Amino acid sequence: MMFAVLSGTAGAAPQVGVSPWGPKDEIGRLNLITPASRAAIMARVSGTQAYDLAVDYFIGMPSWQAAGDPPYQMWMTHTPHGNLVADSMQVGEAMNRHVSYSGSAVSMYAHMGTHIDALNHFGLNGKIWNGYSAAEHLGDRGWKVTGAEKLPPIVARGVLIDVAAAKGLDMLPDNYRVTRQDLREALARQGVGLQKGDVVLIRTGRMQHYENAQAYMANPPGLGLDAARFLVEEGGAMVVGADNLSFETFPAEVPDNYIPVHTYLLAQQGAFIIELVNLEALSRDRVYEFAFIGASLKFRGADAAPIRPVALPLR
Repeated sequence: MMFAVLSGTAGAAPQVGVSPWGPKDEIGRLNLITPASRAAIMARVSGTQAYDLAVDYFIGMPSWQAAGDPPYQMWMTHTPHGNLVADSMQVGEAMNRHVSYSGSAVSMYAHMGTHIDALNHFGLNGKIWNGYSAAEHLGDRGWKVTGAEKLPPIVARGVLIDVAAAKGLDMLPDNYRVTRQDLREALARQGVGLQKGDVVLIRTGRMQHYENAQAYMANPPGLGLDAARFLVEEGGAMVVGADNLSFETFPAEVPDNYIPVHTYLLAQQGAFIIELVNLEALSRDRVYEFAFIGASLKFRGADAAPIRPVALPLR
């Protein structure tokens, strides 16, 4: 089944999408989640197992720093021994020996670990999804519209497309650009079709390098623009994700856009992107269809937030 493109015409310069859900829409294709769609997928859950699709956060973890963004940092703000000396709660040495106190703080870029991009992450010509302009809606404390806090909990049918396994590989080669045909062949091999409102997750195998940040970040494979069009325009995907950090691969296919897959999905189609999804266990067990459940942190005005997705196999 074909699904209409939400913006643009053949040969025209890309423009941001105008939402079919109205001029005040801030969540794009997440509007496809309904009480009926949630109930339908949850009614099929087997309850036999739950797959955690999130990665660990740790100092030295892979992160996008090419644009000068900060790495993940974690430090102790309170330790049991330190409180014996500092007595920060002013309860005395005897109490601090009896009651130990540990506290910590973290600092991070919003696009780290398993995270979901909000629709304001990338735009075109000064505007983002649904025609919201940076000039009017972006302040010193983040976006007034489409912030990460607007994302509802995602409960939907999930589909793994294991491109690496379909090619008989543990991992796709460096800089490999996943094509429309790759996706079709993998789906056929798996015996699974796409449906409107799916969360579609692409496995490249890159997650096997996650503990080695340099190897994980170097020349990752990723999705091509035509493959992204297939997922949204033919498959009806609501959310797309992958086990790499950039989702798409580089260099860009489009001369006048250095990140065309992101702008196509987020700005033109209102489709969300989840990156650094750990798909290894699903691949190992050949679980290609499941209930996807994920809720991101409500970072007000932010362009991304960490998410802890879970895959529940179906009956």
